[in-house]
This record gives sequence, structure tokens and C-alpha cells, in this order.
Amino acid sequence: MVRCVVFDVGETLIDESRIWLRWAERLGVPALTFLGVLGGCAALDRPHRDAFELVRPGVDIDAEIARWAQDEPAGLRNGFDADDLYPDVRPALDALRGAGFDVVVAGNQPPEARAALEAMDLPVSAVRTSDEWGVQKPEPGFFAKVAELSGVAPEDIAYVGDRLDNDVLPAADAGMRPVLLRRGPWGYLHAERPEAARTTVIDSLTELPAVLAR
Repeated sequence: MVRCVVFDVGETLIDESRIWLRWAERLGVPALTFLGVLGGCAALDRPHRDAFELVRPGVDIDAEIARWAQDEPAGLRNGFDADDLYPDVRPALDALRGAGFDVVVAGNQPPEARAALEAMDLPVSAVRTSDEWGVQKPEPGFFAKVAELSGVAPEDIAYVGDRLDNDVLPAADAGMRPVLLRRGPWGYLHAERPEAARTTVIDSLTELPAVLAR
């Protein structure tokens, strides 16, 4: 029986559209071009960082991030704020808490993402990032950290994410209940794959209380 629901961040809670549009502007390529290449990476199971190399061969992403921080120290740059939350997030989290589930956020994110999420005052028990833990999805160690943070057995945890490869199938392998959200480039593509049969596929986070009660 699920007692704790753990959420991925990007394209699960956070609409990353503004982030990618700002990146396109920063890299000096048309928005449609960059978004299209990013979608191609999703379809071909290539890392999203390949999109940067494809549109700007030889780009040093980490160095570009550092320069961007110097150029726009007060800007969001490749970050997010409460305006980027998907509209179903707060209602879904409230409903889950009201139904007696513990709610946690844990995803592959830099340390500053935790502060950004905590500033939103979401109804969650904890927020953690991969950079804090020193281990990233899909590594088993990440999901071991999730179970430790949740304080319950893996079989009592539902992990909700938009990717089969990075989120829900590794969670299933760790003994958790996998929930795939059909959202964002990876979510729509991965929901059509045969492996999605191993998961529960939803179209909105507001479906979760009823789905998990079954």
C-alpha cells in the first residue's frame, strides 16, 4: 500500500518551457530550432545536453552557465520559480496530503533548485536534489536515498516522473510503484513505448489520489 508519493521535478512539477526558450536566446539559435533538436534527442534517447552540442558545436555548457551567471546575476537564467509550476501541481499535492499520503520532491537538479522549490511553499514534507546527494537518477543509489528520506519501505513509495529511463523504470527496479506522467517531450514519447506497460500512465497529477487508492 502506497504511503508516500515522491515527485520528479522537470516536466513533472515544473514546466521547463521558459528555461529552454532562454537557452535558445543565450545560444543565439531560433527557439523552434532548439526545441526541435531537444525533441529529437528525446526521441533518439540521446542526453538533453547533446542538443547544445548540435546547435553550437564545441560549446562548454558549464562554462556558458558560469558566464551567464556573471552577465545576468539577478536573472533566472536556467532556473525556475513559482510561475513555472504546472497548474495541476498545487491541487494535486493538496489532494494527496488530504488523502493521507506523505509527499516528497526528489529529482536530478542542482542545489539551487531546492531553494527555488522551498520558496514556493508547496505542501510537501521534504525537497532534495541529486547534487546534494551526490548521486543521480537512474542510479540505484538515488532511489535508496529516496527510500531513506521517505522513511518507509520502497514498496510503500510511488515515484512519479515523465521518463521511463531516468525515473519510473529505475524506481520500479528499486521496488517502488512507478507512475509515468504523459507530459513534456519525454513523457509523450515514452508513454507510447511497450515498457510503459510496467507503469501506471496518467495525464494529470490530479489523477493520483484515485489511482493510488486502487
